[in-house]
Amino acid sequence: MDQRFIRNFAIIAHIDHGKSTLSDRFLELTGTVGHEKIGQQEQFLDQNPISRERGITIKLAPVRMKYKYNNQEYILNLIDTPGHVDFSYEVSRTLAACEGVVLLVDATKGVQAQTIAHFRAAKKENLVIIPAINKIDMPAANVEKVVKQLTAMGFAEKDMLLLSAKTGQGVEEVLHKVIDIIPSPSGDIQKVLRALIFDAVFDEHRGVVAFVRIVDGKIKTNEPIELLQTKTKTNAIDVGIFTPSLISSGLLEAGEIGYIVTGVKDIRLVRVGDTITIGGGQKANVVALPGYQTPKPMVFFGVYPRSTDELVPLREAIAKLALIDASITSHDEYSAFLGTGFRVGFLGLLHADIFKQRLEREFNLRPLFTLPHVQYQEQKDGTFLEPYMHLTIHVPSDYLGGVMTVCQKKRGQMTHMEYQDTNVVLEYDMPYGMFLHGLSPDLKSVTQGFASIDYELTEYRPAELVNVEIKINDQVIDVLSEFAYQDEAEYVAREKAKKLKDSLPRQQFRQIIQSGIGGKILAREEIPPYRKDVLAKMSGGDRTRKDKLLEAQKKGKSKMLSISKVEIPQEALFSMIES
Repeated sequence: MDQRFIRNFAIIAHIDHGKSTLSDRFLELTGTVGHEKIGQQEQFLDQNPISRERGITIKLAPVRMKYKYNNQEYILNLIDTPGHVDFSYEVSRTLAACEGVVLLVDATKGVQAQTIAHFRAAKKENLVIIPAINKIDMPAANVEKVVKQLTAMGFAEKDMLLLSAKTGQGVEEVLHKVIDIIPSPSGDIQKVLRALIFDAVFDEHRGVVAFVRIVDGKIKTNEPIELLQTKTKTNAIDVGIFTPSLISSGLLEAGEIGYIVTGVKDIRLVRVGDTITIGGGQKANVVALPGYQTPKPMVFFGVYPRSTDELVPLREAIAKLALIDASITSHDEYSAFLGTGFRVGFLGLLHADIFKQRLEREFNLRPLFTLPHVQYQEQKDGTFLEPYMHLTIHVPSDYLGGVMTVCQKKRGQMTHMEYQDTNVVLEYDMPYGMFLHGLSPDLKSVTQGFASIDYELTEYRPAELVNVEIKINDQVIDVLSEFAYQDEAEYVAREKAKKLKDSLPRQQFRQIIQSGIGGKILAREEIPPYRKDVLAKMSGGDRTRKDKLLEAQKKGKSKMLSISKVEIPQEALFSMIES
């Protein structure tokens, strides 16, 4: 295909601003997918059912469209991108495969945090950006306000497109603009193959399928290939294009977007951002494409079966899900109270929640997820470093005070504040762990849901952390222990002890709940035992006989306390962890 008539582009926007709906209209307008099929399934590029139900894009889906414009047929390669902050890494890799983007803004909500984040990412890649205002047909649309916001970002009003992806109004003009101002791909078909992997999926029968942008050279079916970062060598079992179904073409050339079936059985060897080149000794002096990095899990859960007979099915289910999602990590873990389980890492809380739903739906498993935690780095001297993020909050100025109060309580340090019409943009440096301590719901609460956030991981900084342990009758309950800031440790300890007291049932022996740091007890609660009335059958007699019975009961209770094994009912443990 002549590169002059190829356009590679993406749609970028804040979550729920209409990316997937616009993609549907493109598919319909170009005849790529029939109207009747799109009518049966909205968000056609979202093949994941959880993605469709939530109304968000989890896995990006590329598609090749043919479109005739000014008597010339063009190939338009569109990649629909995730909008949620947990999946921003996939957005960055998408941009590296494109020459331009459509920046979509909801006319009812205006510019928001991830609008700005994606805009900056596109500018960093030197991409052509087409500003488009969506949902202009909605009663709450405020086009004039959004135009002002986009103007403040540096766009000219004459370049802004107005459309309704839902009704189709103005959609064709977007395609015309894509062809007119987004440049055709540059690349040399005569050079050695260099293909950028921007996504990968696992096929049980054919192994890992790499989604690629051919930067230089060409690749044919059955040719030997090598992945530069992982040094993996294999053959291209099949190459082809997306329609959006995978259609074998036998050849991909410079400038094109398509797929390569690698046959590799471990998705961790086919990493997003890696470079595929030709194998068989032909790759001399090939330079890897820039921007490669491995997405790092930031939130970790212990995942345990609720019964021992679910251990093997759970192990197999986690392995299968990790096989199709390279950003998930998993290691064996052991708890004195829950037995053998797994320590699983995720990109964020939404990522973990989707994983949990897939376990339930696809494998009929409902394992216990322990308290989430972030990855701290322990130094040789016993001190800790914690991950920090640069947080951007976009909010109407009426809620400024509430947002600042929340961020101060979450240990945030303001680095920038900027007014944009009736909105304000706040930027903070903040511990990433605050996402696990209610940052998102607290911001939604004080702004009535109008705040939007985006973040970028920055560095590790020193943190005064201590491990708050929970003991019952002097036995440590490992799965309830967690790190807390030193100045908050006493409050955390008291709350955990109190909650556990409310959750545990009474026993025949006294239960002493203690929470503290090392040997220092910070909080103590006690659950009294059931008391049997040993005097019930006595209708008379002197006081000495009663005292002997009561003393014997007291000694029996003490002995039971000293030899009893602490057993926490699963329901109580689950309620503590899952709350």
